[in-house]
Amino acid sequence: MTMTGQEIRQKFLDYFAKNGHEIVSSSSLVPHDDPTLLFTNAGMNQFKDCFLGRETRGYTRATTSQKVVRAGGKHNDLENVGVTSRHHTFFEMLGNFSFGDYFKVDAIKFGWEFLTKEMGLPADKMFVSVFNDDQEAAKIWEEVIGLDPKDIEYRDEKDNFWAMGDTGPCGPCSEIHIDQGEHTGCQEPGCDRNCECDRHLELWNLVFMQFNRSEDGTLTPLPEPSIDTGMGLERVASVVQGVTSNYDTDLFIPILEFIAELAGKKYGVNEKDNVSMRVIADHSRATTFLVGDGVLPANEGRGYVLRRIMRRAMRHGRMLGMDGAFFFKVCEFVVDFMKGHYIELADKKPFIAKVVSNEEQSFSRTLNTGLKIIDELLEKYSESKVISGDDIFRLYDTFGFPTDLLEDIAEDNGYALDLAGFEQEMKAQQDRAKKSWSGSGEQKVSDIYLRLASSIKTEFVGYTSMNAESEVAAIIKDDKETDTAEGNCDIVLAQTPFYAEGGGQTGDTGYLKTDSAVFKVTGTYKFGDSMIAMRGFTELGSIKKGEKIKAEVDAEARGATEKNHTGTHLLHKALQMVLGDHVRQAGSMVSPDRLRFDFNHYASVSAEEIARIEEIVNEAVQENTELKKTYMNIDDAVKAGAMALFGEKYGSKVRVVEISDFSKELCGGCHVERTGDIGLLKVTSEQSVASGVRRIEAVTGMSAVSGMQKVDAMVKEASRVLKTTPDALIDRVNELTESLKLKERELKKLADQAASKEAAGLMDDVKIVNGIKVLAVKLGSADVDAMRTFVDTARDKIKSGVVVVGAEADGKVMFVCGVTKDTIGKVKAGDIVREVAKITGGGGGGRPDMAQAGGKNPEKLDEAIAAAVKIVEGLSA
Repeated sequence: MTMTGQEIRQKFLDYFAKNGHEIVSSSSLVPHDDPTLLFTNAGMNQFKDCFLGRETRGYTRATTSQKVVRAGGKHNDLENVGVTSRHHTFFEMLGNFSFGDYFKVDAIKFGWEFLTKEMGLPADKMFVSVFNDDQEAAKIWEEVIGLDPKDIEYRDEKDNFWAMGDTGPCGPCSEIHIDQGEHTGCQEPGCDRNCECDRHLELWNLVFMQFNRSEDGTLTPLPEPSIDTGMGLERVASVVQGVTSNYDTDLFIPILEFIAELAGKKYGVNEKDNVSMRVIADHSRATTFLVGDGVLPANEGRGYVLRRIMRRAMRHGRMLGMDGAFFFKVCEFVVDFMKGHYIELADKKPFIAKVVSNEEQSFSRTLNTGLKIIDELLEKYSESKVISGDDIFRLYDTFGFPTDLLEDIAEDNGYALDLAGFEQEMKAQQDRAKKSWSGSGEQKVSDIYLRLASSIKTEFVGYTSMNAESEVAAIIKDDKETDTAEGNCDIVLAQTPFYAEGGGQTGDTGYLKTDSAVFKVTGTYKFGDSMIAMRGFTELGSIKKGEKIKAEVDAEARGATEKNHTGTHLLHKALQMVLGDHVRQAGSMVSPDRLRFDFNHYASVSAEEIARIEEIVNEAVQENTELKKTYMNIDDAVKAGAMALFGEKYGSKVRVVEISDFSKELCGGCHVERTGDIGLLKVTSEQSVASGVRRIEAVTGMSAVSGMQKVDAMVKEASRVLKTTPDALIDRVNELTESLKLKERELKKLADQAASKEAAGLMDDVKIVNGIKVLAVKLGSADVDAMRTFVDTARDKIKSGVVVVGAEADGKVMFVCGVTKDTIGKVKAGDIVREVAKITGGGGGGRPDMAQAGGKNPEKLDEAIAAAVKIVEGLSA
């Protein structure tokens, strides 16, 4: 019986676990602690610091099935996806790794044994390639594995020297290939192992990590040679299952059949339809996992790449005749199909569907807008019949309009596209993006911290105590280790009650004390797996490495933080209950004075909804439920319904914080013992912080009480000033507002009348230059509406010519200029007012018949008005 993709993945992990490898969970598609990457694009990304010798873990051998996206930067396969049988935006990378443990011999032996024994692939159909200079690897293949020398190919750096990117770990590699037979690939008589077709297929890349490449291209030997291998699950599944395309494996067929059912088609009948279905299948997997890891569609960075992937899939859906929303249904299917191994997807299903559904609605609006712009372009290029590259790019980049759709419309109307110009614009845009990309947004950690974190494991005792006696394990000052703590520095203890910043919770503050010294802790940070550093400065004396010390956390600040942290858990659940199950945390900040909670939602939260959210949270507070904190295997925790949060990195063992049957989350933070300890939670603000992301801020405990007291005092004072009662305050404010609006309308009417009257009486001041009447006047009021009324009235009075007025208010100058229609052929209002305003250090502009400007120097107002006639004369000459 043929092995399934799921079975191949499990066999791979089990094989390497049997050979002493730690099974490590896939890291997020959003790289952690790596400012150089857009997405996780290889299995080794999460082990980069291990290869560089900057980090040591509790194992020297590891194996993973890593989620990978290649749709930006060096690895950009987007345009080939769906067309070829191998390209994907998302795939699973099977890998085994050695960090200074085994090297070439074992890596080669493991690879060959797994493929021939575990997978049962025929040895006589396989051959290998090695780097030109790597005689060592060639010798192992020949003497240890027993390969015929004719089955060992020597290739250049392009094929057999692997690097993660422009910089970082790299080294020669050896690739294992398989000949799939004459019936596959191009089927040309001259087809050989160097042919680009699929017959001779690369299966597995064994990278011998020996160097680190710096920005200037220099190769520096790594501290210890290591192994990084990568084999695409989809590719090996196609070979094992005897099919010639990854899309014909059981990893894709169920998704393709679901898409075909939605479209009312059959996969395999029409190649154009097949391509569209393959695009949708691949892109639905990328979309599901990217959104599941917290990436949201946007106009820049990761979100921009995701939006392109999503909209390409939606475009192909329309090509299949699916005009309505469909893509969210495919993503829901992917969740159900892949949640067996990626169990975290199940909890995120409503959220993923909501994000995709909203993007489908947005894309529909984009298409409607784009079609209107295309009509304008067809008219614009009616003579040349060629739409320019910059206009194609504008449609694509600004409006997200698919180029292939534009190509179809152009062809239908007898037009061509300047695709060479479009590609130029695309390259320029990619160059701009590369320059502006700031990476993962995280600070690069200094080597000294990672080096120390490899050997120092701080024991955290802060869940049960806020005081501890400990010993100074290390002192770091100015990124260097030192023996004495003086001034600003970091102190690492063997044991600490100080909670390190993480999971949105700010690090503890407090004091470290000896008999002769006091060190004030202003922040606490974690490095590596478990080294905790207290950052601050000495207030008294100095502290030595190895010295005994008393660690005292600021109990009041910690207590307030605990109230806010438990408050975020209650708030999270209340938001889901009121707004919908799609709500998921998108970030948080928990400090002693307040909490901030970002969440995914596509509309502002109404006052009524906020009131209901507060009620639900405070009802839970009143119930005074005891919090249960337990440690569990992560798979068991997620299966039990514990929510995993975006951006958090979890180990195999996790801490679960449970509040009865109300809330259950994976969380390593500090919490109250009972919900009643919170006292009260009060929301202070709600706003949008990004597309599809809202932010709520709130306070708890005495901060909430003092905030409400402050509001109560303001209401009472406002009631006293407005001579009413608190209950009638709103009615009184509304009454006064309406009264104020009425007075403002009356004043405006009077000002307009005065301006008209003033304009009518100034006709004697009209000058004539170059046959143009010019009236330039300084007014007493800088109200723009009144100035415009004056200009309109004066323009009507002089019948033909130019009117310029200026006025001063609050230390600034305002100008308005009007030109009659019969005069705009000679001079334009925008040009005049710009020159006049320059005299006062300002500028402005507007329409040819009416324009306004501002200035900074009111003392030059008279000079500017006096110069207006000369300016008109000069412009009309």
